[in-house]
Amino acid sequence: MEPARARPARRAPQVLPARRVWFAGDVDDDRDETITRLLTTTRRWAVVGLSANDRRPAYSVSRFLQQALSIEIVPVHPKAETVHGAVGYATLAEVPGPVDVVDVFVRSALAGSVVDEAIALGAHAVWLQLGVVDAAAAARARAAGLDVVMDACPAIEAPRLGLV
Repeated sequence: MEPARARPARRAPQVLPARRVWFAGDVDDDRDETITRLLTTTRRWAVVGLSANDRRPAYSVSRFLQQALSIEIVPVHPKAETVHGAVGYATLAEVPGPVDVVDVFVRSALAGSVVDEAIALGAHAVWLQLGVVDAAAAARARAAGLDVVMDACPAIEAPRLGLV
């Protein structure tokens, strides 16, 4: 019979640094009203980060915008691919005609420059997708008169609000 092995000492639980919690009210005090208005009255959305890769969230969300909400999508991606029958453009500046909403599917670190391009383009709103958070960029957009939705997805919000 082997002697019993001593159990290793338990380590103290690791304490993680506190994360800043972002609240919807940081951008818009009446978020549901803004979301409802954007999903029901806007007709043309530039979807930044949309490519033909059907495994990316931008692909399915843009299809939802087209099919469920009858919104015209404009893919914006460096590859300038045609997606869901819509001609793509490499940059926002290349998109012809007016854009109601710029839907941002890029990392938070890149979102600020996209928001600045949306302001320069004359868009009416910016929508930063789930996980895309840039409070400074959102503040710049609001100061420029744009509606802002941040850290949300229209494919989740529309059913939640009974819009589809």
